[in-house]
Amino acid sequence: QVMADISQLLGEDGGHYLHDNRILTDNALLHQQHWSERLGAYADYGNHTHNTALEWVRPRAAPGQDPRSLPPPQLIRIVRKPPRLQYVGALGYVSFFPFFLQVLNPSAPHLGRLLDHIRDSDKVWTPYGIRSLSKSSPLYLQRNTEHDAPYWRGPVWINMNYLAVRALYLYSHMEGPHKDRLASLYRELRQNLLANLYRQYKDT
Repeated sequence: QVMADISQLLGEDGGHYLHDNRILTDNALLHQQHWSERLGAYADYGNHTHNTALEWVRPRAAPGQDPRSLPPPQLIRIVRKPPRLQYVGALGYVSFFPFFLQVLNPSAPHLGRLLDHIRDSDKVWTPYGIRSLSKSSPLYLQRNTEHDAPYWRGPVWINMNYLAVRALYLYSHMEGPHKDRLASLYRELRQNLLANLYRQYKDT
């Protein structure tokens, strides 16, 4: 939509941007392509496997090679089961993007379930802001590789929480079945974020 607006301001044809925008904001397509009933939320879809692990691998010496010359063991990501086409079953920021980015209709049938997840302290809700990944996920605070810390597997990110607060505020001013609940969640999350930011400011 932004690109279409810019095209219009420049007097250029932004029709292809409008076309893409219509597809990307089509709630029926969104539900069809990305709603995972098992997860109870939106999910990425593609070649994916849940069966991976980090394991220490010690290099083997070649015949006649001095074992002392080998490099130290390394943590290697092992794929125990090959990827297949499926939903990525991890509840986190990506699950809420249709809401955070205000693509969802305020009367969308799945909005209530998303709000349930957001407010669940066993999932993404904390006194500091919304976690990047559900606490109940087996990937929670787990590294992807030895040198890839779990930045998006639990920690609270202010940029995503800003999108959450903005969406809660805007949806709470739209007519829909969750209007009062959205307003309440907006006030609570806003207070948590401001209190946390102030604490961090004082500490640092």
